[in-house]
Amino acid sequence: MVLVTSDLIGAPCWLSLAARDRSAAERFYSTVLGWSFRRGTLGRAFSVAEVDGTPVAGVAAVAGEFAVPVAWTPYFAVDDADVAVARVRERGGTVGVGPVPYPPSGRAALVADREGATFGIWEGRVLSDWRVGGQTPLWLELHTRNAFDAALFYGEVLDWGAEGAGCCDISYEEDQVVLRRDGKAVARLNSGPVEEAAPKPHLRPRWLVHFTVPSLEAATASAVENGGTIVQDGPWPAGKGQATLRDPDGALFTLDQASAAPRPQPPPAR
Repeated sequence: MVLVTSDLIGAPCWLSLAARDRSAAERFYSTVLGWSFRRGTLGRAFSVAEVDGTPVAGVAAVAGEFAVPVAWTPYFAVDDADVAVARVRERGGTVGVGPVPYPPSGRAALVADREGATFGIWEGRVLSDWRVGGQTPLWLELHTRNAFDAALFYGEVLDWGAEGAGCCDISYEEDQVVLRRDGKAVARLNSGPVEEAAPKPHLRPRWLVHFTVPSLEAATASAVENGGTIVQDGPWPAGKGQATLRDPDGALFTLDQASAAPRPQPPPAR
């Protein structure tokens, strides 16, 4: 089945790592997370990570070419990339790259919210078997100063909470903003003490991806043995059964122990 972004407006639709060295990134994540890789359809600089044949994420050797940070970036589905980019600018966000055409698949842009957290927007075809909340990635989480203000920004840019088929719902649960699609939690927005100008990247507003692993201890040890580092300090203390790391190139990600990973709760009764 072929899906396009108009089928899932505002929902996360892909996850991409902007790297300097694609081959080195592939070796690291293959060893730590057991991913396999195949060449993508967008050119030689791109590859697709898979788990048991299911797509997980993209790796693109574009950090140097486009002067973008080495980072994991979630992409959200939009009906019209030009409209979404205009909304970002109108609401105080910034546009770093795009919209850039990637024929024949679609168009993408790399943008940032008002506090500097980077995210992507995508218009076009999407992989029908990619999703948040499965084997991996498990969670997308925004660390921001004020989750409610951020929800207003993203809601206006990405049509969160809009009426109509394919749109996402938002709810406020235990001081978090939770984004749901078809009743399943796909992203969470959390308030905390972050600063856009903080010297360390993990102290700045940012989207963080959670990957689930069968053994947190083994995966963390493997990451360190292969050049990764454990992030010890941050505005959000590490939860039980999870660890935030930096890969050898500097990209931040979080590992969650599979048995300890939080599960999406049903939406509150209306």
